[in-house]
Amino acid sequence: MSAVPSGNPVPPADRGATTLTDRAVARIATQAAREALRTAPAPGQARRPQASAVVHRDSARVRVVLELAYPTDLGAQCAAVRRQVVRRIESLTGLAVPEAAVHVERLHPTHAGLGETAHGVTG
Repeated sequence: MSAVPSGNPVPPADRGATTLTDRAVARIATQAAREALRTAPAPGQARRPQASAVVHRDSARVRVVLELAYPTDLGAQCAAVRRQVVRRIESLTGLAVPEAAVHVERLHPTHAGLGETAHGVTG
């Protein structure tokens, strides 16, 4: 016995739709940000990235909040996070991401940066 009904199958447009929630897209964005940073925060230092998302029809607007080690190339790190977040959301969900905002909430000095003055000379 076949599980598929005989006759004309229901056209794909009439079968229903999968709805992606804001929370699901935000979780994808959070994981993508972790992938882009490729480092686990040291205990007591930086917390993990956090994301929020608003899904509307076929697109999602995303906001990612980070804490980063300093000194580092902040622009490059933020750009890497933005690229990875957009890439992962588009590939996993099919949603367009016209806006992916990355906010650095806090900078954490690294041990190498301690003892340096504003001129970069160890005192």
